[in-house]
Amino acid sequence: MFLRLLRKLMPKEEQFVDNFAAHAACMVSGAQALTAMMQASGPDRDAKFKEVCTIEGQADAIARDTLISLHKAFITPFDRSDIHALSTALDDAIDLIEEVAQRAALYRLETFSPRMLELAAMIEKSAVLLTQAIPLLHDVNRNVATINGLCEQVGKIESDADRLLRTALSELIANGPSSIEFLGRKEVYELLETVTDRCDDVADLIEGILLDHV
Repeated sequence: MFLRLLRKLMPKEEQFVDNFAAHAACMVSGAQALTAMMQASGPDRDAKFKEVCTIEGQADAIARDTLISLHKAFITPFDRSDIHALSTALDDAIDLIEEVAQRAALYRLETFSPRMLELAAMIEKSAVLLTQAIPLLHDVNRNVATINGLCEQVGKIESDADRLLRTALSELIANGPSSIEFLGRKEVYELLETVTDRCDDVADLIEGILLDHV
């Protein structure tokens, strides 16, 4: 209680929320580039693959800046552990988006199923919701209801992605592709769904911050 009161009274380093927002924006861009990569072919696909990797590098730079700022900050807007955890979860999500692209390239997947594109669209939708929720952390008390509503939508998308993954894997097994293609497609499906899990992790952490400040 004392620390919470002290945090309210003293000047705070506010760049953390801006960094989180920039991180989430990278998630949106990464998801869009991944979808474009899946829909492209030849040189266009290679260009979109490189774009996904470039965005992941930009996100890494934001994560480093957040951690350096956290180390230097005297008073933070949220608990230090929450800032570290939220930055890590955001970065994990973008790392996984790049991993989808890397794994697709590794297995030389030439086509991507409608189910894969559905999962990629779910990732983008979750990321957009997070870009809407995170800036509202500048004024937690005023925006509790809106933030909670946005986070609940992210959680629903994660649940829908779980169901879609089961459907996609069932269809994949029924189609009986070669063992290498099966393995590659299975891994891409599972990675796509895992990105929605990480988005939900981000939403859970945001909701935890609300509990600490209301």
